[in-house]
Amino acid sequence: MVHCCVGVMAYNEEANIRQLLQALLAQKTDKVAIDEIVVVASGCTDCTEEIVKEYVALDPRVRLLVQPRKEGKASAVNLLLRNTDCEVIVLESADTLPLEHTIEALVSPMTDPEIGMVGGRPQPTNSPNRFMGYAAHLLWDLHHKVALRHPKLGELIAFRNVFYRIPFNSAVDEASIEPLIVGQGLRLHYAADALVLNKGPETVGDFLKQRRRIFAGHLYLKETLGYRVSTMSAARLAWLFLKNLQWEWRWFCWAPGVAALEVYVRLMGTYDYVICKRNPYNWAVVASTKQLSTVKKVPEVV
Repeated sequence: MVHCCVGVMAYNEEANIRQLLQALLAQKTDKVAIDEIVVVASGCTDCTEEIVKEYVALDPRVRLLVQPRKEGKASAVNLLLRNTDCEVIVLESADTLPLEHTIEALVSPMTDPEIGMVGGRPQPTNSPNRFMGYAAHLLWDLHHKVALRHPKLGELIAFRNVFYRIPFNSAVDEASIEPLIVGQGLRLHYAADALVLNKGPETVGDFLKQRRRIFAGHLYLKETLGYRVSTMSAARLAWLFLKNLQWEWRWFCWAPGVAALEVYVRLMGTYDYVICKRNPYNWAVVASTKQLSTVKKVPEVV
């Protein structure tokens, strides 16, 4: 049996935190025991803390840690690390939703002592019949295909509790954990069956804001820790993009636009980090990704 703590970093997440906690408390597990569910609320000005307190009163596994100010997700993760002794820590983004067997599928590979970190498979709830929804599905599908061979883990991860903190000014907390695990001789593992629902940006502006910040964060990781995430390889992504050509109108009309946007955000992320010396570790909320409606039917996985 693998014992774990599920950590949720939250900033003004009243739209999703209730259904997320319900989903975590309803997880079906066999090889995994969820000992704690810890929500770190950072500078919340909405009802997030009040909603979490309801669940603290209902289930002894639920705890609330409060940061008076929003200091960036890495700071919240470090607060969690100081407040749990569980052998495995799960980080679930507060704007995502696990299916009933997701935590089992995510954490059970940890029965292999050589595995130090596991990532799940994000599945967008956006409609692929709109351009931005199509973009979310296309990019996460490419992420999936890369991760099958070269694990790149994000949105939902599990890792062994073998270090004290992550870089406090990292804008890509999950990616920052990868070198800390690999550096100790442990392996990364991608659990494609650990599905977690998320929502991609609904507007081009939000897409640019989110992707630009992420790429700048990856450049920071490369410079400070000498670690390059697998999805940084433009050649690898371009090859997969062309290899998975689909004979349907959206591919020919929309896929080139998505590719152009991705090239643009990488250029702008490089400009932000290299030229302007910006590292947006305490980033602004991407509003259109926060309206994750309750999903009754699991989106089809390609």
